[in-house]
Amino acid sequence: MSDQKIVLVTGCAKGGIGYEYCKAFSEKKYRVIASDISMRMQDMSDLESDDNIETLELDVSSDQSATSAVESIISKHGRIDILINNAGIGSTGPLAELPLDTVRKAWEINTLGQLRMVQQVVPHMAMKKSGTIVNVGSVVGNISTPWAGSYCASKSGVHAMTNSLRLELKPFGINVVLVLPGSVRSNLGKANLEKLSDYDWKLYKDFKEVIGERARASQGEKATDGRVFARHVVNKVLGSKPPKQIVFGHMTGLFALLSWSPLWVRDMFFSSRFGLNKKV
Repeated sequence: MSDQKIVLVTGCAKGGIGYEYCKAFSEKKYRVIASDISMRMQDMSDLESDDNIETLELDVSSDQSATSAVESIISKHGRIDILINNAGIGSTGPLAELPLDTVRKAWEINTLGQLRMVQQVVPHMAMKKSGTIVNVGSVVGNISTPWAGSYCASKSGVHAMTNSLRLELKPFGINVVLVLPGSVRSNLGKANLEKLSDYDWKLYKDFKEVIGERARASQGEKATDGRVFARHVVNKVLGSKPPKQIVFGHMTGLFALLSWSPLWVRDMFFSSRFGLNKKV
């Protein structure tokens, strides 16, 4: 075992922000454990050409997988210095019709998946009285939008848990950082659109086009490049005093403005943006 710092990143398939986190930490000479579910292991294969990166199968929605992965890392490297809770999925559609199994899956991965990983790494970090946990939320975890209530709620849960964890883990010397991405280019929009093809809306059949618009809303031309975003976050996390929150990416200014606006202003903006002014 070497003294090289160990970083575990979840959700690292190529095309996503997790992949860029791995590259960014490697550039800083950290030992990176890039992880993802079994069907996406192939999408991480080219990371293995980097001497500072190794790949590991990990499903954050599985207790057994989370336990096995962390035990494997501790057995091999003796430590986990930084956890980047990046794994997540989109969940688009009207809440009144979105299947509860779909909602449950988003919360299981996006919210409980992060807590599951926290519970696995904290005992090891606490033993060393050091460590950093980075939970990835979203600007929509603060300002919920139409057609993505399930996703927004899952990220809001991450925010609430992270704010509690930051205080609860302070006595053990563990830093907790909440990342709030704005619009950042990744494969999330494409994945969201692919899932929408599975649904045949009833009440909302006339809104199909604007629901699709919401699914790809974060992936516009002005979206922040994932590589730029990941390097910004990594630089902040590795600073001498990591911040409590990192808010970065296209549209974060707009969402900050909306957070200070009266509800009627917010409702008017989103109703116009996502086609909810018409009567049916």
